[in-house]
Amino acid sequence: MLDKTVAELLNTQINKEFYSAYLYLDFANYYKDAELNGFHNWYQVQAQEERDHAMLFIQYLQNNDAGVTLEAIDKPDKSFEDFRGPLEAGLEHERYVTGLIHVIYDAAYSVKDFRTMQFLDWFVKEQGEEEKNASELLKRYDLFGHDPKGLYMLDSELAARVYAAPSLVL
Repeated sequence: MLDKTVAELLNTQINKEFYSAYLYLDFANYYKDAELNGFHNWYQVQAQEERDHAMLFIQYLQNNDAGVTLEAIDKPDKSFEDFRGPLEAGLEHERYVTGLIHVIYDAAYSVKDFRTMQFLDWFVKEQGEEEKNASELLKRYDLFGHDPKGLYMLDSELAARVYAAPSLVL
């Protein structure tokens, strides 16, 4: 049986993951409106990943006979002045989510919930990759995004990104 605090944090994380999906859909729409279809695609894939992360937390709670509580998802409230804005906000958001995962991990560790810690190991690794990807995209934009040809090439490259569902065994 899951510790009450750990279960509550896992439930809260479901909402945070769904919010992340909403946020990235908002970014995708921003780029779509600007006809940057590659950036749009990149954030569409990000949104799919975040939705699946939420579903993994739901499945984990269900597999451990813990209740799932779905809360209202906040509307993204970011506005941007330039194409760099969503990239910077995306990196900031990934760092925030990493902190949330660490809080859950710490709570599980404090009650010696090794099963939850093992489950979270995948998310710890995933967040490292998410931060790296967001940081690299921001750096590449800073290098190439201010030149129309460079922006076009970067946008074309991002259009090739495809979604791969997570392969986490619960």
